[in-house]
Amino acid sequence: MDYSNEEIKAYFKQLDRSKFIDDQKEHAALDRPLPIGHGQTISQPTLVLNMTLELELNKKDKVLEIGTGSGFQTALLSRFSSSVYTVERIRALHDSAKERLTGLGYSNVHFHYGDGHSGWEENAPYDKIMVTAAANEIPETLTDQLAPGGKMVIPVGNFHMQELKLVEKDENGNISETVIEYVMFVEFRKDVE
Repeated sequence: MDYSNEEIKAYFKQLDRSKFIDDQKEHAALDRPLPIGHGQTISQPTLVLNMTLELELNKKDKVLEIGTGSGFQTALLSRFSSSVYTVERIRALHDSAKERLTGLGYSNVHFHYGDGHSGWEENAPYDKIMVTAAANEIPETLTDQLAPGGKMVIPVGNFHMQELKLVEKDENGNISETVIEYVMFVEFRKDVE
């Protein structure tokens, strides 16, 4: 069963963003990115929602998320999919998001600390992939882990200009890309800390 945009929007409206940030909680309702430490940000709510809607989630979907961050995007993906496999390269964010999401009752989320460029191969393929950091180009490892008929949302570009792309793999394994909008995300890095 596919979820309607209205169902996702309704859940999103009641998802309390302040639970996913430690500082600047008084700004949680603003539609802008906020710092979450370690040089990372939580994206503005409208962008999180729009990226999620682009995936056209289904309750049977297995989702790979690259960049757990504070877990805000993860929570939304979790509610509208069968399972979420989320990868974070910063140990402190990985640990706090795991504790936060588990405490909030999100029981279908699997956490991995490591380099997102590698995806999470042992659990592939994934019906949907969400990438929350900007890559210079679309990593082949991620398109390889995308199931036939699958969709991936990923920001692509450099520090000055990034395109948010919808990447789709057809049943024969052919890849197509569509530019959704222009965005500004933190860099998709390979190092872990």
